[in-house]
Amino acid sequence: MVEETLVIGYNDISDLLEISMVIDAVEDAFRAFYQGDAKMPSKVYLDLPEFSGDFRAMPARLGDYATLKWVNSHPLNKKHPTVMAVVILNDCRTGFPLALMDGTLLTMYRTGAAAGVASKYMARKDSSTLGLAGCGVQAHTQLLAISHVFDLDQIRISDISRAKVEEFVETFPTYNIEPTSLEEVSACDIISTTTPVRDPIIAREWIREGVHINAVGADAPGKEELDPRIIRDARVVVDEIEQASNGGEINVPLKSGVITPDHIWAELGEVVAGKKAGRINDDEITVFDSTGLGIQDAACAELIYNLAKKRGRGTWMEFVHPAAVA
Repeated sequence: MVEETLVIGYNDISDLLEISMVIDAVEDAFRAFYQGDAKMPSKVYLDLPEFSGDFRAMPARLGDYATLKWVNSHPLNKKHPTVMAVVILNDCRTGFPLALMDGTLLTMYRTGAAAGVASKYMARKDSSTLGLAGCGVQAHTQLLAISHVFDLDQIRISDISRAKVEEFVETFPTYNIEPTSLEEVSACDIISTTTPVRDPIIAREWIREGVHINAVGADAPGKEELDPRIIRDARVVVDEIEQASNGGEINVPLKSGVITPDHIWAELGEVVAGKKAGRINDDEITVFDSTGLGIQDAACAELIYNLAKKRGRGTWMEFVHPAAVA
């Protein structure tokens, strides 16, 4: 009998995924990574400056599954989403490709989920306001994830695109959303930044004591959204130290000497596993530097594959030639 590969599209994933499931899966993945139960080689970049974009290859292994995500970033793209991805899920025991799935929605959900996990451990327990710098697709799952963890009274949003602001408000009609300035966004209890900028847009003077920031937008060398003095004054947790040092929010402050590697308090896996606290007191500023890890993709791909099989979604295809498995 020839084994088939399950092809799972965007609409299938949209119907299958719930943010609560993804948060649990991503939290478990960070814990497993810290405990040595997962493997993740470094992300590989294919830079395309002539097209104002790049591709990244992100391999990972989690349990009995291995994944490879092939994802682009083209911030100036007007024809398609700026970030698109495809994920391959393989059986570690045999190497067989179990599934090929859309990775665009997967990336949105796992990125939001990581911020939800980080906020759970690093933000003040009484946090009730969320500020979103940037209203693109990544901001959508930031709201979904963080509002799942915290009871939010108000969400303040800001974006250079009025159309994106209006779209965001229309997408979430049941939330108390206030379009405003970046300075007002920065006055919230929790802040998530999801922009592609290379020059800081959040000033140190705007950040109050006790604020938690999820720095999500910086995912390549030279990118930064936060005034480096914020990083200097904060307790900083990264998703993975090497990747964050090369392309996360800390990459510029490290290279310019504003901070040294010793300033980094922990990786998120250490915090989730209980090795280090995400927050020591209510007055300190905390920052989570989120660059996006292959283990997050692996956790979500396994979740999606199992849900799709259980609920009869996707299309089975004969990807591997029968003679190869006879």
